[in-house]
Amino acid sequence: MKKAIFPGSFDPITNGHIDIIQRAIPLFDEIVIAIGVNSNKKYMFSLEERKSFIEKTFEGEAKVSVKTYEGLTVNFCERINASFILRGLRNPADFEFEKAIAHTNRSLSEIETVFLLTSTETSFISSSIVRDVIQNHGDYAHLVPKAVTDS
Repeated sequence: MKKAIFPGSFDPITNGHIDIIQRAIPLFDEIVIAIGVNSNKKYMFSLEERKSFIEKTFEGEAKVSVKTYEGLTVNFCERINASFILRGLRNPADFEFEKAIAHTNRSLSEIETVFLLTSTETSFISSSIVRDVIQNHGDYAHLVPKAVTDS
């Protein structure tokens, strides 16, 4: 069984995340959207809200589930028997950053990282940009799934 996790803070989940997940569904038997918890980070949305946004967005998709975790991503993978980490790449800077993490993860475990390029329609979207638009009362509906705008 090919099980992957898609880790992130998802503060909030964006249409860029959704694009990567939807395109990965045919590649894996199961995808766990793994919300990492970092007690040192300030979030705009609570953990419960972020989890709810994702669950509502993917309700009815049997291959996708949502879990939260703390600690190293590779340790979480091992706990849930996931063999792959799924990551999206928007630009060359993302690649360099993600490559270093993937190499580190491979030095710690047998977990393989799989990269998907974002689509051109969503490559400019990041959670930090979305948070900035929200904080400044801009229209962010085209950047996030309906579950986020309905909150």
